[in-house]
Amino acid sequence: MKGLIFSVKRYSIHDGPGIRVTFFMKGCPLNCMWCHNPEGISYLPETVMQTNRVGDREFSKNEEVGKYYTVNSILEILRKEEVFMNQSKGGVTFSGGEPMLQFEFLLDALKACKENGYHTAVDTSGYSSTENYKSIIPFTDLFLFDIKHLDEARHIEFTGVSNIGILDNYRLLLESGKDIVVRIPIIPGFNDHIDHLEKLKHFLIATKTGSLKKINLLPFHKIGTSKYKKFNIPYRMGNTEPPDKEKMQKLKEFFLETGVKVKIGG
Repeated sequence: MKGLIFSVKRYSIHDGPGIRVTFFMKGCPLNCMWCHNPEGISYLPETVMQTNRVGDREFSKNEEVGKYYTVNSILEILRKEEVFMNQSKGGVTFSGGEPMLQFEFLLDALKACKENGYHTAVDTSGYSSTENYKSIIPFTDLFLFDIKHLDEARHIEFTGVSNIGILDNYRLLLESGKDIVVRIPIIPGFNDHIDHLEKLKHFLIATKTGSLKKINLLPFHKIGTSKYKKFNIPYRMGNTEPPDKEKMQKLKEFFLETGVKVKIGG
């Protein structure tokens, strides 16, 4: 069995504790308007034109986005990074896209990683079947779980999918006893209104168990904007400006009222 991966990030420090290797798996059932990894949306390999400029000259070449990996090839990559992961108490993270879209491969990879002693993390939107999450719980040490909006209609409008199953899966993972970091993207005009933030804060308090270790507030940014042109995807957030540092600091203090550690950024 093979999994389709569009990027392998070594020496990652934002996808779980310590120094990690993060595998970005291709394909996502969501279509978030602010997505900064549009190369991860399609579940198929893609070929795009990459243009580089040197002085006044431009050089173009085809770039393959998405490569198939076996579980053994993933383990080979991890072995080369073991010294850094061991010294920093790091591990391996599967991100995306949405890694649960390639559930069978993800499950095999997680099992193999645990058998080889690696700390495992899954960065997920929460959008998959409850049975799939139940299957990976025994082999996952940490879940990085996105909560984008509590209102279903608003969630559908901006991501293309309902949030009902997502919130159910969040409750399931809380009950599992595994460590959870909630990631909240702060998207102006979507989920940064005070009424929604109050509801979200109270939801986190009402559902909280000892599993919830941290809340990460992820400010909207435009770093991935250039990718949209490369992949011929319309960019729908052109008039949206990132929240400033003062606002993010206030939101950090706001969510500290949950009694959970809060960090700005991943």
